[in-house]
Amino acid sequence: MIRAADSLCRLDMDPLNIAVLLVLAGAAAYVQTITGFAFGLLMMGGIGILGLLPLPEAAVIVSILTVVNASQVLARGWRNVAWGEFRLAIGASLVLVVAGYFMLEWLAGTNLDGLRLLLGAVIVAASIQLILQPHPLPNRSSSGSFVLVGALGGFLGGMFSTAGPPLIYHFYRQPLPPASIRDTLVLIFAVNALFRLSLVGATGSFPLEASWWALIAAPIVTAATYAAKRWPPPLAVLTMRRIAFSLLLLSGLSLAVPALARFGSAALG
Repeated sequence: MIRAADSLCRLDMDPLNIAVLLVLAGAAAYVQTITGFAFGLLMMGGIGILGLLPLPEAAVIVSILTVVNASQVLARGWRNVAWGEFRLAIGASLVLVVAGYFMLEWLAGTNLDGLRLLLGAVIVAASIQLILQPHPLPNRSSSGSFVLVGALGGFLGGMFSTAGPPLIYHFYRQPLPPASIRDTLVLIFAVNALFRLSLVGATGSFPLEASWWALIAAPIVTAATYAAKRWPPPLAVLTMRRIAFSLLLLSGLSLAVPALARFGSAALG
């Protein structure tokens, strides 16, 4: 199990790092509530760049806070969920969560630069999706396509608690109301997060310190979620996507480029 020296209890983080973690959590919850995605990507990207916590611990925190955010969003939004599409995506998603989780365990124990490079690449790819503005298809996609994107999202969710990229692009192409797409995605992410947390606990590698950080950040996530629902920004959805794109692209590049440079140096050396 992952219990390297840098994964030991980190409750002694200095006040600045604590403040940064809380700001990240609040900003990610706000964006997630408005758009239906980006919570895990923003949180994992920020934590990875700043090195606040080891990535396996960060994934646990993101999973816990994803559930906190989703419980508020879905308190009323559950009525908007596209249940047929949800059922198709979630089954395959949960199966691949297991594979993604054990891949994270392996990479975190053997190749940290490879792990950072992979996370950076996932975030860059997701950020590019935000500017593609997929136009709704005239007809609903095949059932098999929902199973496929559910599986891909589950694998990423198992690794980094960031199941969003394939699911976001596919769902936003469907001829469904925006509220239905948003709340269906939020529910898929929440179920994935709960399953991932149970998997971490079942393997006996649950980092208790991550629970403390999640507990500290939960009120901030709750407040940011309420603020986004009560006072949405006076910005067009496209503008919000462009802002999120810029943040994600920078965070992804900041993770991937240094790791890639170290790979290059090692190869030349």
